[in-house]
Amino acid sequence: MQRQGRITAVLGPTNTGKTHYAIERMLAHRTGVIGLPLRLLAREVYDRIVSLRGPRVVALITGEERIVPDSAQYWVCTVEAMPAGMGCDFLAVDEIQLCADPERGHVFTDRLLNARGLHETLFLGSDTMRSAIAALVPGAQFMRRERFSELTYTGSKKISRMVTRAAIVGFSVENVYAIAELLRRQRGGAAVVMGALSPRTRNAQVELYQNGDVDYLVATDAIGMGLNLDIRHVAFSGLRKFDGRKMRQLAPNELAQIAGRAGRHTQPGTFGVTGEASPLDDEVVQAITNHSFRPVGKLFWRNARMEFGTVDRLISSLEAPAEDEWLTRAREADDIRALKTISAMPEMADRISGAKDVRLLWDICCIPDFRGISHAEHATLLARIYEFLHGVGRVPDDWMARQVKRLDRTDGDIDTLSKRLAYIRTWTYVAQRSGWVDDESHWRGATRAVEDRLSDALHERLTQRFVDRRTSVLLRRLKQKEGLVADVNDKGEVTVEGEFVGRLEGFRFRQDASATPDEAKTLRQAAVAALRPEFHLRADRFYNAPDTEFDFTEQGGLMWGDQAIGKLVKGAEPLKPVAEAFVDEEAGPEVMQKVQRRLQHFIDRKIATLFEPLLAMSRDEEITGLARGFAFRLVEALGILPRAEVADDVKSLDQEARGLLRKHGVRFGQFTIFQQLLLKPAPTRLRLVLWGLASDHAEFHESPPPGLVTIPAVEGAPREYYTNSGYRLAGARAIRIDMLERLADMLRQQDSRSGFEATADMLSITGMTLDQFADLMGGLGYAAEKGERPKVKAAPAVAGGEPETPVEVPGDAPSESPEVPSEAPAETPVEAPVEQPAEAPADAPVEMPDEGSAVVAEPEVETFYTFTWAPRRRSGPQGGPRRDGARQGGKPRGKGGPKGKGGPKGPRNDKPKSYTAKPERREKKIDPDNPFAQALAGLKGNS
Repeated sequence: MQRQGRITAVLGPTNTGKTHYAIERMLAHRTGVIGLPLRLLAREVYDRIVSLRGPRVVALITGEERIVPDSAQYWVCTVEAMPAGMGCDFLAVDEIQLCADPERGHVFTDRLLNARGLHETLFLGSDTMRSAIAALVPGAQFMRRERFSELTYTGSKKISRMVTRAAIVGFSVENVYAIAELLRRQRGGAAVVMGALSPRTRNAQVELYQNGDVDYLVATDAIGMGLNLDIRHVAFSGLRKFDGRKMRQLAPNELAQIAGRAGRHTQPGTFGVTGEASPLDDEVVQAITNHSFRPVGKLFWRNARMEFGTVDRLISSLEAPAEDEWLTRAREADDIRALKTISAMPEMADRISGAKDVRLLWDICCIPDFRGISHAEHATLLARIYEFLHGVGRVPDDWMARQVKRLDRTDGDIDTLSKRLAYIRTWTYVAQRSGWVDDESHWRGATRAVEDRLSDALHERLTQRFVDRRTSVLLRRLKQKEGLVADVNDKGEVTVEGEFVGRLEGFRFRQDASATPDEAKTLRQAAVAALRPEFHLRADRFYNAPDTEFDFTEQGGLMWGDQAIGKLVKGAEPLKPVAEAFVDEEAGPEVMQKVQRRLQHFIDRKIATLFEPLLAMSRDEEITGLARGFAFRLVEALGILPRAEVADDVKSLDQEARGLLRKHGVRFGQFTIFQQLLLKPAPTRLRLVLWGLASDHAEFHESPPPGLVTIPAVEGAPREYYTNSGYRLAGARAIRIDMLERLADMLRQQDSRSGFEATADMLSITGMTLDQFADLMGGLGYAAEKGERPKVKAAPAVAGGEPETPVEVPGDAPSESPEVPSEAPAETPVEAPVEQPAEAPADAPVEMPDEGSAVVAEPEVETFYTFTWAPRRRSGPQGGPRRDGARQGGKPRGKGGPKGKGGPKGPRNDKPKSYTAKPERREKKIDPDNPFAQALAGLKGNS
């Protein structure tokens, strides 16, 4: 046992400043060493002393890290790594109550019994160790330190309602991850601290918590070992833990060690339970708050006087029984189990022959099982290392390089990176041992670099998985009541404090869809708070924007560029719709009113511009009487009225009244009464929207493409749709009403009773084929009789005495095209040939041409239609039977008879009359150059 100075046991609960006191005492001496229970805590104390005295005089020694400057005076170590026999002036051991820990207790007990400073020795820990220290350390003095702040029990609380700056403690990796995930969804995230983390990862996670990026810390019981954090509340998610052998209930003093982390220095702290943990018993609560626990009765101990003659003698010395009643033999540790397993391997019998080999084997067996794999695999790895060190005296560089390179990868998830970190700790430990590798400085640097890279990657994965930086940043700024800065780019993406939160569509905020329901409330709260100034600035720009930046959709939507800004709703009159703005309530009533007013100005001006002829007519005070009533009906119909609906009103209008209306562009057509200017595409598009609003349609019809004379019929569309589109439905297609009136003018020149054929002009203005035209005429009330006849060719022209090839006369049907064709001059009608008789009887002899005679060619046949007026009685849209066709109430005036006798004003002839649907065939001279025509005439004469 070393020469010893004053021995003091500084005992008390957590948050009494014991560790801080030990650091002050050590720095008061020329040299000193302090042993700490975790390498995380050792690193924290090392950094603190370096900040006070500089790195040249401070050393750090843990199982995996060794920083020893040449002029080191102060040594910060884990308890297991404390060097023996250094002879420092000062020595301290923290958390001395771990002497009662089944796994590591024998190490702390050895330091309690054997480690001493030349001038001063401190043992820091819980009051439960007072009796044991007094019995085992003669002459020890005791110093009681009271807690700086009050600790209060608050009972059970849900995680979703957890107070901020809280630590939630779990006792398994799975439990820690589950809690952290829940906090990410509900509170923006949490930092994660576990004993298995590397110091670099742990420090990075703690920094997240300490700087306020997150308000919650999820940890294992590792935080109970002296880690000084700004924690106001500690919540236990469970009260049982696995101690390496079995699941057991945590003792009150263990709970107090963890709960004591709440409240730093003079700030009070609270503790409680959450999740599935049941509320604490009153006795336990009283023990924790009053710091009153059952004293430690036994300390775990293992004989430190080892004998290395043989493996058996070493094992016997390690398993020697304790001679003091305060001491109890420690359970079999991993190092003894590895020693027994390796020494029993047959191949090892010849390699362990003396004390030197036994000592080497024991040093190798002391390599901790960082990987946490099976005992057999760990023993196999240690045996391989022993083979290298026993055979060649070094671990080969190439083999070491392969082990390290295999772990030098930063891809993978949290579990994968955690395993690599655990594995690299083995090789870091090997590199730290003196004489085990050729180039110690190289391998120490290489393994440290790999661990650092893995640590950074693990921190990044933990942060990605358990921290929503966006929510946490916004929550922190809201909590601090600082002005949030919002930015909206040209794509409408909204960022608050640099974090993407959603998009601004007009004056509506669409928050990020990737946010969970728990995050959504926080995101919207932060975004709206930041967007209030932006709403007002945008409203000013919107109000002063020109009308050219606005438009309406065919479904009644109102657009500002490509952003939906509002919609039209039904107003008191068809030409007075109401603009309804899309503005979030959070923008405020001032923004809402400004946007609404600007939209109403836009649509009012748009209607005034596009329907100017109609509105001018409604304001004309010269239009009075019946004409004014008719103008009112035309305004209600948005400028287009089917004549059948107002036939009686039209008859009532005298020429003066009609003249007043015609001054405003009103055209009294045979089928429709309309204003020509309102048939343009822009008024038509708006008229369909206004008609849809006035008719309470759930879905509006789209306007036809501009420039088409006819359009296909739209399935299920009402007749009013075609009227408001500027078309009239006739058969399978609808024709534009102004072109229909031109067609009507042509039809009035035809004999609609005797029948007529379509002219080239008729087909030209409609842009239809002959078959399509026939269907259109059927829709207008005409019967179409289809026929075939030989196609007549034009007579050959003779030039210079040489006959030219005959040229065919063009047919009546132009090529089909949706566009309006240019009007071509009407062709001179060609008289039809004499009708071919019916087929000859089956028994009629067939004359065969002579061998020397020429073969007569088959004539080319053309199709034609004969149209006659034949309206069908049906119910019109007005609700009464009527006849289509003849000027919407009468027959079309053609060449069917004299006005005085058969017209509307002549005497009525009630005698039945018979008519033929076909025009009379006029005899045509036989073409002497056409042998087919001569043969046909001969057959007709013989019949």
